[in-house]
Amino acid sequence: MTQEEPKHLFGSGHTACAGCGQAIAARLVVDVTGKNTIIANNTGCLEVFSTKYPESAWGVPWIHSLFENAAAVASGIEAALKYLGIKDKITVISQAGDGGTADIGLQALSGMWERGHDIISICYDNEAYMNTGVQRSGLTPFGTSTSTSPSGAKSTGNPILKKPMPEIALAHGLPYVATASTGYPHDVQRKIKKAVSIKGPKYIQIHVPCPLGWRHDPQITYDIAKLAVETGLYPLIEYENGKLSAVRKLTKIKPVEEYLKFQGRFKHILGLPEQLRRIQAIADNNIERYGLRAQVPPPPPQADAAEVIEGGK
Repeated sequence: MTQEEPKHLFGSGHTACAGCGQAIAARLVVDVTGKNTIIANNTGCLEVFSTKYPESAWGVPWIHSLFENAAAVASGIEAALKYLGIKDKITVISQAGDGGTADIGLQALSGMWERGHDIISICYDNEAYMNTGVQRSGLTPFGTSTSTSPSGAKSTGNPILKKPMPEIALAHGLPYVATASTGYPHDVQRKIKKAVSIKGPKYIQIHVPCPLGWRHDPQITYDIAKLAVETGLYPLIEYENGKLSAVRKLTKIKPVEEYLKFQGRFKHILGLPEQLRRIQAIADNNIERYGLRAQVPPPPPQADAAEVIEGGK
């Protein structure tokens, strides 16, 4: 009797929270890259909930070293595969959360990009250090209440704008840079597939809701992710060879309140009109900067009722 092949290369049985967007995204990614994949993972939620010794949810080779150095480890793996003459057969991924990407791991990541390693860098962006107690990171949005930027009588949440990681990646001359969202799984997989087909360093930042840190109902993870896109707060964009090549157009743009009101981390913002206006301005700027507004053609002219009757005689 032969053992049945696993349906997914990121399997069930891990210990992620219910509704974890990061677990959903990890499965989407590795199902595209396939068995011939080696992953280096920074310390973070994904590393903790997927590899509790002696078990692992991964169906591909996977390695963890430290919080700050997955990119350095991935660089060594890629160099070894090139030396052996088999790199073209194997996809190497360096992955981390937002803190491990934009803060603690940025130095190693920058070095990897600068050297031009043929590696896909993935940031699972849940917008705070969720594994250690929901502390703010460089990718925490403006106004967010976290354990280190709490809202209260003297504070309106995180006072700093989200770090522009896609622009930082572009400044390194990467041939492919993209953002994606758990709310659009086919788009995530299309972008991963494209990244696999391109030689050199690539960067994909995936928005992954965290019910625990964002304080939203675990059952609406997909809805929350879509609302971030539909309001313009998380634009889905692609750059190829330094030029904006594709964006996800929005036919019906929603006000930011529609996204914020479902999350406890923004509850205080709803009672602060000035802060709400500032967050709306961030979304409006994204919409204009990336041309997110879809041009909806006007409806065909309607014939006058009297003309219709007359013409029917």
